[in-house]
Amino acid sequence: MIRLSQMADYAVVLAGALAERSGEQMNAASLAAATGVPQPTVAKLLNALARAGVLVSRRGVGGGFTLARKPDAITLREVIEAADGPIALVTCLGGTQDNCGIEDLCAMRPHWMLINRTLAEALDSITLADLAHAGGGLDDTGSGRFAAAS
Repeated sequence: MIRLSQMADYAVVLAGALAERSGEQMNAASLAAATGVPQPTVAKLLNALARAGVLVSRRGVGGGFTLARKPDAITLREVIEAADGPIALVTCLGGTQDNCGIEDLCAMRPHWMLINRTLAEALDSITLADLAHAGGGLDDTGSGRFAAAS
């Protein structure tokens, strides 16, 4: 089963909540209350998203986090990679030293590269604006885009 980590899922939920309130500054406590994500997890993810350039943080009284750019300029891929690192369906595509041992001989590697690239492109095609305006999930045209809320 291919599945996002819980942290990546939560990162998308948090970024989506900030996109719905575009321009509004929110702190960890208010985001935890709005989303149901545990506050320690919210704090950790907000910092990761800020380090990745997805969010901007402001310290002090009245501080909090806002999106670093407009929601239509931040992709789902950016958010997921901020939480989990580079997207790689198999170890040989992860950009790490953890090779599978047969990488140089593997006939599947080019196919995995294509699949991985296709997934990355799909995630790059969905923005936080799409998530913020999604009414009932994906549209029914087969485009893979989120349907606009009516």
